[in-house]
Amino acid sequence: QVQLRESGGGRVQPGESLRLSCAASGSWISIGDMRWYRQAPGKEREQVAAIAADGVTAYTGSVEDRFTISRDNAAVYLQMNSLNAEDTAIYYCNMRCRTGKGWGVWSNFWGLGTQVTVSS
Repeated sequence: QVQLRESGGGRVQPGESLRLSCAASGSWISIGDMRWYRQAPGKEREQVAAIAADGVTAYTGSVEDRFTISRDNAAVYLQMNSLNAEDTAIYYCNMRCRTGKGWGVWSNFWGLGTQVTVSS
């Protein structure tokens, strides 16, 4: 199984920056797409950014040009700049991993989330 753990959340003022990290542990054959989601109070969870195994990235419109997703072998990062109150949410990382024996099977794994609060 794969365990994901986010870190780097906190409380900042509008215009400031945060860098979120998510590290994978456990065992896997390979890791595919890595994604960041967020869920604000009273709202549905939304995908914020994604990065494929080949490094191709995608962002939701409200964070494009402010957020940058990156990855290494077993971690995904989210650099968040020019934060505003609308970015306040719990941020979750998600990884699609191939686990098991032989060819294995692809499954999605989630972290428990890290709180980001933007407030003056």
